[in-house]
Amino acid sequence: MGEVMLTAAGLYVIVLLRAGGTYAVGRLAHAGAQRSRFAERMAAPRFQRVERAIQRWGAPVVAVSFLTVGFQTAANFLAGTMRMPLPRYLPALFLGGAAWALVYATVGVGALKVLGKLFSENTALAVGLVAALLLLAAGFVVHRRRNAARATDEP
Repeated sequence: MGEVMLTAAGLYVIVLLRAGGTYAVGRLAHAGAQRSRFAERMAAPRFQRVERAIQRWGAPVVAVSFLTVGFQTAANFLAGTMRMPLPRYLPALFLGGAAWALVYATVGVGALKVLGKLFSENTALAVGLVAALLLLAAGFVVHRRRNAARATDEP
């Protein structure tokens, strides 16, 4: 159990630095955009309404984004670009980051232990499973690309 908690603590530090850094880059991007040709668009009433909504209601989205794959970076960057106030952002970061760290520490460490045991006890089976997963992933990608190509070819 100590191993999982130590891993979770390390992952928590990593996620706080990564997500907090992404938020900070978003804040910097907003400041840069204010000095660019986009400043006029950012002053539009519609943009201002969206910005206020994200500032007010975006914290739950940020917190939940840590339980998704591929959305957390976008959510943190958007929170920064839309200038979500730190008193709203930081609790979402701390809670969502803790959930992320615990999930990855328990599930991730457990999966690595199982894979390590599988590779050490039956290397051929493990290599076969990895190869099968890679083939399955490649087949999925080919299938998606063919469907996308068909959709663009249809009139």
